[in-house]
Amino acid sequence: MSSVLAKVDWKSQGFRYFPLKLHYQRLFATRVQKISLDGGFTCPNVDGTVAIGGCTFCDNRAFSPSRRVRRDAIQAQIERGITGLRRRYKLEKFIAYFQPATNTYGPLDKLKTLWDTALEDPRIVGLVVGTRPDCVPDEVLDLLDEYAQKTYVSLELGIQTIHDASLHWMNRGHDHAVSMEAMQRVTDRGFEVSLHVMLGLPGETSEMMLQTADQVAKWNPAGVKLHNLYAVERTPLADQVRAGEVRLMELAEYIQILADFIERLPEQIVIERISGDAPPKNLVAPEWCLHKGSIIRSLTDELVRRDSYQGKNCRMQGLPREPS
Repeated sequence: MSSVLAKVDWKSQGFRYFPLKLHYQRLFATRVQKISLDGGFTCPNVDGTVAIGGCTFCDNRAFSPSRRVRRDAIQAQIERGITGLRRRYKLEKFIAYFQPATNTYGPLDKLKTLWDTALEDPRIVGLVVGTRPDCVPDEVLDLLDEYAQKTYVSLELGIQTIHDASLHWMNRGHDHAVSMEAMQRVTDRGFEVSLHVMLGLPGETSEMMLQTADQVAKWNPAGVKLHNLYAVERTPLADQVRAGEVRLMELAEYIQILADFIERLPEQIVIERISGDAPPKNLVAPEWCLHKGSIIRSLTDELVRRDSYQGKNCRMQGLPREPS
C-alpha cells in the first residue's frame, strides 16, 4: 500500500508533513474531493450487539439501519455532493466516501449495491469506506479487493487509541486486541488502509498518546487521520464537559502533542487530517477546532520552530509495514 506513497517527495515542495492533496495529485493527476454518502448503517455499539448508546463522543441519533438501500437515494446524494463542490471548486473527479456510522456493518449484497451504484457514475474515480476494526470480516475484505482491481479503494479503520481504558471510556465495545487482529488481516491487500486516531482522550498522558503513535508507525498504514477530542450536542461527552468531568485540550497543548505524534510517523504515511470539526450549531467545545486554517498554520509554525518534520523521531523509518 505504501510503495506509491514513498515516491512522493513532499519535503522538496515545502511541506513539513505529507498532506493528502499531494497523494491525490499523484494518483489522479488533478484535484479530487470526497463526497460524503450515507448508506443507512448503524454500529454494533449502537444496536446492542456489543454495547448500546454508541461512542461517548458521537451523536448517533441519525444512524438509520436499513438492509435495502435505494439506488436512486445514493445517486441523489452523489448529485447533491457534486453540485455543492462544484460551486466551490472547479472539479471533474470525485471520490465516494461512505462516512457516517459503520459502513461495513451489513450484508454483502447491501455493500455491493452501495458501491456499485456509486462507481457507476463516471465522475466517481474512487471509493473510501469508513468502519471499525471489529466489522471487517474476510468476505468484506475480499470484496474490497475485487473493487481495488478496478479503481482506487481506501478502507478507513477507527482505531482511535491502543489503550483499553480509553476504549472502555468511549463505550467502543472492543479492545485493542481487536485492532491488532484486524490489522493483521488487512496486510497486503490490494486497497489502502487509513487509520483514525483521537488525541486528548481523558486519562491519556502525552506518553500514552505517543505509544499509540509508535504502534501506528509499526503498522505503517497508507494514511492517518488525527482528531482532537471535541464535544457535540446530544452526546454523553457534552454532558461530561459541561459538568467539568472531562477537560478538552487547549489549542496550544494540542499543537504540541500533534507535532510530537507526526514526528513519530514514517515519512510515507499520508497525514489525511490533523483535527476534527463539527457544524458550529452542534459544537459544544473547543471553539478553536472550527478554525482549520489556524490549526494548520499553528502546526506548521511549531514544526518550523523545532526545525522538524514528519518522521524525524520515527524508529520505524524505511521498514516494511508490519501487522503487529
